[in-house]
Amino acid sequence: MSSAGPQSPRVPFSFVEGALDRADALRDDSDALATLWPTARVVLLEDDGRALADADQQLFAPVGASVGGMPAAAVFLGLRDGIAWFAARAATVVCDAPQRMDLRAAAGAWHAADATVFAQARALLHWHARHRFCGACGSEVAFVRAGWLGRCLQCGSDHYPRTDQAMIAAVTDGSRLLLGRQASWPSRRYSVLAGFVEPGESLEQTVAREVFEEAGVRVRSCHYMASQPWPFPGSLMLGFMAHAEPDDPVIGDELEDARWFDVDAVRAGLARDGSEPLPDDAPGIVLSPSISISRWLVEQWLAEMDGRR
Repeated sequence: MSSAGPQSPRVPFSFVEGALDRADALRDDSDALATLWPTARVVLLEDDGRALADADQQLFAPVGASVGGMPAAAVFLGLRDGIAWFAARAATVVCDAPQRMDLRAAAGAWHAADATVFAQARALLHWHARHRFCGACGSEVAFVRAGWLGRCLQCGSDHYPRTDQAMIAAVTDGSRLLLGRQASWPSRRYSVLAGFVEPGESLEQTVAREVFEEAGVRVRSCHYMASQPWPFPGSLMLGFMAHAEPDDPVIGDELEDARWFDVDAVRAGLARDGSEPLPDDAPGIVLSPSISISRWLVEQWLAEMDGRR
């Protein structure tokens, strides 16, 4: 299967634009970080992953001096325009804000740069919360390098932030698009197919295996399009365009439904607000909201189909 495709268009979805300069060289320089702290912006997260927000439901990231000394567990995220950004648990500082925002809501409402830094902070603090003990010997882990490395206090094993790779693919038979839905989704929400990469597997093999397992459709070839960090809580979505046989979909255990949709049905789905479910008496389907690479892949497929007309 081919892995080389045309140069991908700009990807406008959240968690991609406005990324910080992660300034890796500063992670071992505690003196430099302490100097940066008073004027740094601090993203504060509740233990359930929500960020503190201001009265307008925008990111509330106070400067370090206003929240006191740097918490031992604060994570250095990086730099923007010479200003350092850190993440910390809200419970570790004396500071409050009028509102809280979850990441999905923030991704659709905030500036891309703020949503991106929130996503980075959430993924790292989630990793801290769930990797407090060594997977090799079970002893306590201490976080060093400004929060980017866990080191076992007993056996010395090093542990790094985890990112789970997953493929997501717009699968076409040349004129139709394969879409599926899970039973837990809102009424008539459909999406392109996705699945996690397994050990010893190439990305192309993952595309073919997952599509066949979930929908019984045989993929002939695929090419890479773009990627998106997906911090729910710590994945990387690797987007593909795949060409498949026109097999009748046969669902497995993961999907409630999978079917082929023609251009008109997909176009109508994209015209709807992907964040709102359809009324029960309305025709058609709803596609993923604009924050996700899923919708972008559908848009790329539709643009390709329109270009053939």
